[in-house]
Amino acid sequence: MRTAQQMMDLILGIAENDERVRAVCMNGSRTNINVKKDPFQDFDIVYLVTDIKSFTDNPHWIDIFGERIIMQTPEDMVLFPPELGGRYTYLMQFSDGNRIDLMLIPVEEQEAYCKEDSLTTILLDKDGSLPKLPPPTDVNYWVQCPTEEHYKDCCNEFWWVSTYVAKGLWRKEMLYAQAHFNNTREMLIQMLSWQVGVQTDFSRSVGKNGKDLEYLLPKEVWEQLLATYNNASYDSAWQALFTMCELFQSTATNVASMLSFQSYGESTKVLNYLKHIQKLPSDAKVIF
Repeated sequence: MRTAQQMMDLILGIAENDERVRAVCMNGSRTNINVKKDPFQDFDIVYLVTDIKSFTDNPHWIDIFGERIIMQTPEDMVLFPPELGGRYTYLMQFSDGNRIDLMLIPVEEQEAYCKEDSLTTILLDKDGSLPKLPPPTDVNYWVQCPTEEHYKDCCNEFWWVSTYVAKGLWRKEMLYAQAHFNNTREMLIQMLSWQVGVQTDFSRSVGKNGKDLEYLLPKEVWEQLLATYNNASYDSAWQALFTMCELFQSTATNVASMLSFQSYGESTKVLNYLKHIQKLPSDAKVIF
């Protein structure tokens, strides 16, 4: 596996030898001092270039980075419509284990780009035209304090979608139920993140997809969160649902108290409804 220094030398060497590349920047976990270094970290690189089309017209130019096992170019995909406007991205996984996520950005957008991400650092500026950036920080990714409207919407979404989970489990439609499990868990992770935010004065991130919650939550709360991931049996799924409801309800109550919000008033009624659905005979013709 090529070392991080070898990869950086390669990335900068290619840019230095190509007149179309006027500047190189990096962001992501490799610029975040709060992220533990490991061999799976991507090299999130931006080339600010004069002519994107000259790159995209030659799909083999990226072969210089090394042997790839797989690649995505999102702007060329129809399954996931492109969202970057005039920018272009190469997501490259190499056979030696390294990965580069390389974005080409028109040099005309350099001012806007440099304001987008607080983790951005400048590696090369051939023309000396980029603004001076402060040291990289993950402040853009810190948990944000919710408004009371955000809080209420999160509660409403959790309890509303929980009824879909129960319906799917009663009908023995596991894939349907699991899809909605994911939606309710997303709201649970949001609420847990707000709780961590309050406890840290909203001065840190919980990581992508809440991955750092394992280290930020009390052990018993983390274990309760893990218990919401069921083994896809119906009994396990029902237990996971009620575990999720219990954890969400207690966390939402804590967050409301800490932020002086009014607690969501529908949770008890919905929870009683879910318990009723669980006990409903499989041949029931009516719900009540």
